[in-house]
Amino acid sequence: MKKSFVKRSVVVVAALAAFSLVAGCSSSSNASKVKACLALDTGGVDDKSFNASAWEGAQAAQSAGAEVKYLAATSDADYAPNIKKLVDEGCTIVIGVGFLINGAIVEAAKANPDTKFAIVDQDGMDHGPKGDQYPGTALPNLKGLTFATNQAAFQAGYLAAGYSKTGKVATYGGLNIPPVTIFMDGFARGVAYYNTQKGKKVTVLGWDTAKKDGTFVGGFSDQAKALQISKNFEQQGADVIFPVAGGLGAATANQSMTGKKSVTIWVDSDGYVQAPQFASVLLSSVVKGVGTSVTAVIQDVIDGKYTADTYVGTLENNGTFLAPYHDLESTVDAALAAEVEQLGKDIIAGTVKVDA
Repeated sequence: MKKSFVKRSVVVVAALAAFSLVAGCSSSSNASKVKACLALDTGGVDDKSFNASAWEGAQAAQSAGAEVKYLAATSDADYAPNIKKLVDEGCTIVIGVGFLINGAIVEAAKANPDTKFAIVDQDGMDHGPKGDQYPGTALPNLKGLTFATNQAAFQAGYLAAGYSKTGKVATYGGLNIPPVTIFMDGFARGVAYYNTQKGKKVTVLGWDTAKKDGTFVGGFSDQAKALQISKNFEQQGADVIFPVAGGLGAATANQSMTGKKSVTIWVDSDGYVQAPQFASVLLSSVVKGVGTSVTAVIQDVIDGKYTADTYVGTLENNGTFLAPYHDLESTVDAALAAEVEQLGKDIIAGTVKVDA
């Protein structure tokens, strides 16, 4: 099982390397003219999660010859000013990192038609001043970078249900927004699928698929609240916890280490790589290929192939995947591991529906 997951991880790394090779062979002159700039969400570039993955993707493009930089946000009030600074600096493409930056990116794209834009975790559409107009209006200079993370989260839910000894698992989010709840919903549905397949009754704390609501921190920076939520889940019997709150996963993993009552499933990046201090309690990670998507869109600009067509990361194109079990591989039953791997293949084939 480990070899299969490692192979998937290697594919992603190889893909990033391939971008560099292609650029070096055919687009070096264009690359030297491309300045790719990231407008980060809150949490910092070293959040061990979302922002960090995006910056790694940009750095991969830097090795292909493009100039890259980022501006970090301390609050949502920084979004629009940061984007304006990047546009004024002459950035060829400005990439907003995070669902919450969408409004500012849309307005900037409309005001600066000669600048290319992309937005991570949004569809790249103008949904009106209140963000409630769907399907929205497409902009020719704004590309959405989206991810079907419910696919890998579905696998994680199945894994958690089969791994649990208490029959209780849990998830919580940073905010009740689509890029967060898609993970939580996929996770809960994966548990439900396990129950159906095995005739079990594993309970999910923190998310209700019918009500589309659950447990949230209220942001992505309150480590104390994330820690308390994790403790509460343990007290209720949860022995596998899936935090969908960026760097706040550190609070949960730390509790798993000190309380010794649970294991943690990391989110966005492979926690074993990004936060190795928690390796002993990380069952797996539901990886979102943020870095891969950022590298890809910058490479498109270098190659003169940029379009506003939405990018969707899936299990099939490695835009999302379940990371290896790493140090906990020996604790995962071989039959369960095989079932999780087959489940991924079934999701790709369409024989298992993650949103039904």
